[in-house]
Amino acid sequence: MNTQSLLEKAVQASEKACVEILEVYHSGDFQAELKGDNSPLTLADKKAHDTITSTLQSFNLPILSEEGAAISYDERKTWEYFWMIDPLDGTKEFLKRNGEFTVNIALIHKKKAVLGVVAVPVTGDIYYASEQGAFINRKGVVKKLAYRGRINLQQPGLRVVASRSHLNTDTQQFIDSLKQPSLVSSGSSLKFMLLAEGAADVYPRHAPTMEWDTAAAHAIVNAVGLQVLKQGSAEELTYNKKNLLNPGFLVC
Repeated sequence: MNTQSLLEKAVQASEKACVEILEVYHSGDFQAELKGDNSPLTLADKKAHDTITSTLQSFNLPILSEEGAAISYDERKTWEYFWMIDPLDGTKEFLKRNGEFTVNIALIHKKKAVLGVVAVPVTGDIYYASEQGAFINRKGVVKKLAYRGRINLQQPGLRVVASRSHLNTDTQQFIDSLKQPSLVSSGSSLKFMLLAEGAADVYPRHAPTMEWDTAAAHAIVNAVGLQVLKQGSAEELTYNKKNLLNPGFLVC
């Protein structure tokens, strides 16, 4: 499997999706509706999905997308490699027009995210990672993201990432257990990217997420030495489960 060519195509797909998303974003015609789980869906989600899937189809790998048709576990459990995408992560942030939304594309191999791309339409930043490490392309300048050292949760002054839309009681209790923490807020998978860039130290998540919300970012933070641990466990999140809902997790 030539992961470099896969990565290049995934980056290309994310760039195309960003163009589609920004076109809707600046038009103001979101055509928002509610899905069956009461989460929002916009024209931008649909256009980004169509663009990404059409771009990635040349590799003949299966695609599992938040906005795609439901695929049974009996079918997908046989997949060795497949794309997992969230065409527009942070639709609520998109509707708020705060810029904190992303395009997420991951390659999954045997339940692990081995390649990831997180693109930020409003800023143009593109984060990506493979076995060569993690990088950011910011305004055309590519920089390798530094490897992160271990932290001690007992040390004072830790920078804790919390969601603007999902700060719940369990998360607040975790924050309260730390010594003199400072809070860093962001939307979508940008929360992971704060840790990847060294702008935050820990990210507790007790609110529900789906696998496509975390897969691409998981590959990127792994590439800089961080882990995404299941809540109360030393095991990392896995992908392509029968139930695609993630358990709570801690990134550190």
